[in-house]
Amino acid sequence: MGYSFYGWEQADITASDGMYKGIGTPRDLYDALSGIWCADTCAPRMRAQWTRENQTLGQCSITAFLAQDIFGGKVYGILRPDGNYHCYNVVGDCVFDLTSEQFGDEILDYTKNPEQFREVHFAREEKRLRYEYLKEKLRSCGEGA
Repeated sequence: MGYSFYGWEQADITASDGMYKGIGTPRDLYDALSGIWCADTCAPRMRAQWTRENQTLGQCSITAFLAQDIFGGKVYGILRPDGNYHCYNVVGDCVFDLTSEQFGDEILDYTKNPEQFREVHFAREEKRLRYEYLKEKLRSCGEGA
């Protein structure tokens, strides 16, 4: 599979545990999530624009926190013009953004951004529920492998 998410070239870090069968690197996680991301996992404010062709739209925070569960590290956020943060992962020297494709050719700045915390993001119940749904679907996918 070809990749175009930010940091895919260096996304060789390994899972900190074997919680998800078949997920060894962020590229493996991207592959698995490509079959799971859907309108139901998309942020409600973007759901009407979600398509299979733009499957990463509205998936950033729930994906980044799920990646943090698997690979460790920290989640950071790029402040967007609408006042929301676009989330991505940093594990050691590895910076990757599994949902960067939603921005097309726009170049995002992955430097000097504030750390994001799940307690803040998941204070919104709909977001926590989307994260739990994504996590369960990923777990189910691994059980079938």
